[in-house]
Amino acid sequence: MAAVSLSVSTVKPLGDRVFVKVSASEEKTAGGILLPDTAKEKPQVGEIVAVGPGKRNDDGSRQEPEVKIGDKVLYSKYAGTDIKLGTEEYVLLSEKDILAIVA
Repeated sequence: MAAVSLSVSTVKPLGDRVFVKVSASEEKTAGGILLPDTAKEKPQVGEIVAVGPGKRNDDGSRQEPEVKIGDKVLYSKYAGTDIKLGTEEYVLLSEKDILAIVA
């Protein structure tokens, strides 16, 4: 089996899926206490780097995604599949798991 080289440019989501670059988590609390890695919460905000063609409707047509590349989004805490490419973290999730576009 040949090795597959993954990069952001080679990942093309299918259907209504989106590929999101996860924003960095907080390093310290509001009070200034440094957090160890085990105490950090999983971030729920990220920037969309790739979007699938959209969900297929019952009649075979495609429903355009509501999000686009470059949108900052808030997504469900336990949604998607975590993917690490180099030092960057990404999550591949369905559009329905996106809760809001962050302005």
